[in-house]
Amino acid sequence: MEATKVYTQDGTVDLQGRPVLASRTGRWRACSFLLGYEAFERMAFYGIASNLVNYLTTRLHEDTISSVRNVNNWSGAVWITPIAGAYIADSYIGRFWTFTASSLIYVLGMILLTMAVTVKSLRPTCANGVCNKASSLQITFFYISLYTIAIGAGGTKPNISTFGADQFDNYSIREKKQKVSFFNWWMFSSFLGALFATLGLVYIQENLGWGLGYGIPTVGLLVSLIVFYIGTPFYRHKVVKTDNLAKDLVQVPIAAFKNRKLHCPDNLLELHELDSHYYKSTGKHQVHHTPIFRFLDKAAIKTSSRDLPCTVTKVEVAKRVLALFSIWLVTLIPSTLWAQVNTLFVKQGTTLDRKLGSSFQIPAASLGSFVTLSMLLSVPMYDQYFVPFMRKKTGNPRGITILQRLGIGFVIQIVAIAVASAVEVKRMSVIREFHITNPKQVVPMSIFWLLPQYSLLGIADVFNAIGLLEFFYDQSPEEMQSLGTTFFTSGIGLGNFLNSFLVTMIDDITSKGGGKSWIGDNLNDSRLDYYYGFLMVISIVNMGLFLWVASKYVYKSDETKEFSGGCVQMEAKALDTSPLTI
Repeated sequence: MEATKVYTQDGTVDLQGRPVLASRTGRWRACSFLLGYEAFERMAFYGIASNLVNYLTTRLHEDTISSVRNVNNWSGAVWITPIAGAYIADSYIGRFWTFTASSLIYVLGMILLTMAVTVKSLRPTCANGVCNKASSLQITFFYISLYTIAIGAGGTKPNISTFGADQFDNYSIREKKQKVSFFNWWMFSSFLGALFATLGLVYIQENLGWGLGYGIPTVGLLVSLIVFYIGTPFYRHKVVKTDNLAKDLVQVPIAAFKNRKLHCPDNLLELHELDSHYYKSTGKHQVHHTPIFRFLDKAAIKTSSRDLPCTVTKVEVAKRVLALFSIWLVTLIPSTLWAQVNTLFVKQGTTLDRKLGSSFQIPAASLGSFVTLSMLLSVPMYDQYFVPFMRKKTGNPRGITILQRLGIGFVIQIVAIAVASAVEVKRMSVIREFHITNPKQVVPMSIFWLLPQYSLLGIADVFNAIGLLEFFYDQSPEEMQSLGTTFFTSGIGLGNFLNSFLVTMIDDITSKGGGKSWIGDNLNDSRLDYYYGFLMVISIVNMGLFLWVASKYVYKSDETKEFSGGCVQMEAKALDTSPLTI
């Protein structure tokens, strides 16, 4: 019977480093233990991020610009720190152990944050809805708690999704087909957590207490971690094969610069490459030459120097990272648009009529649930109807290429910010009609006017957020897929930092010489429509750049690779920019 056992073909192992049986490990059964964690982690994150701007302004007495900037900076840190976590995972201890250590730091941060809003000595005292000014100790403890969460997120975010994708064997046709749907359903579980946060936790925070609002996701996170570790026997683990990714990536451009005056040989076989037996014996992947970024080929030229040149494989990995970086750059503006959901959209909502019935008042941050609801409705439709339909039209297993998916998402985002600007124009006209000047005076206009902009951003995310996660995982070199995924997370992080910079810059410029700030403390006397219009213009320019960069992009080959040293061929194929015909 032993001879009939079929092991995974991609070299995955168990925690002890032993080959794993394909029938008993991985696939959706293993992923089911991971999806619960993702739902609770998203619930925790959005339970904080969705309403943080209100906590900072009402409890810590921060002004609008400072609160928006601090929310953006914290969110940015949450999405930037994964670079370190991914590097540690890919270069040293693997995804599982990096996630394990980081998840404990994450939970510690949640416990500290719950204490910061619960323990009397750690929170500002409030009476009749008015809070005293927070002390330096209280502010410091609150922000230490927030940034402890950001550090923990650094090791969990880039590794949990890639660890889930590792449960599918690329060398199995059946599992590879299942993997196409993985990121759609992974994000679906993420959206469920976000939905509960924006609908339930935000209401609990504002009406039953911030301690309970933060305590519930903390307990949920602990339970989900227990469930995660129950699934340990079913997990597949990728072997860490790269010692120093940073050194490898830096070495190639330095070597190419040193050889810049040398002529690159016409015969590619004259470039330096190790014998294929080396790759077979080490289990590493050999990558064939591609015609992109030819200037880096000079790093592999054999010279009379004692220094060994870089291998073609090492050069191609550097090329792949450079190609990913070019796409990453044009995702920053779309990430900036998304940063409005937890900042200015919320502040905008606080000025509107939020009554539902005679007594119930909708928390402004709860409108973010419509981003999630539109995602939850759109993901099954995309996966079950759009992809099969387009697959028949195009022959692409994904229905459309990943970059086409991103482009559609970016266009919908531009429409969303245009709608936001138009709604703000309407809000300002109502303010003028009723002669409203007081910042606390409610504008007689329903908060549901904001619904279209939230819903459109949710639909856009089905295309670009899921598409980006899949793109950077799929297109990264084999040995650095955690680090590759951080292109996705760091893009969101930089987008938040960029929004923080933009609101500060716009406020400084527009308020010079006693002028009226576009984003003042009194939103009833500001011009958010101008700021949204500004974002729309730079988004349209960015869309043009995206189309140009995408047209030059060369996809990694989608062919099944032979295991144990098989070569990874990168296709010399640019993005198909032909229109989609339905």
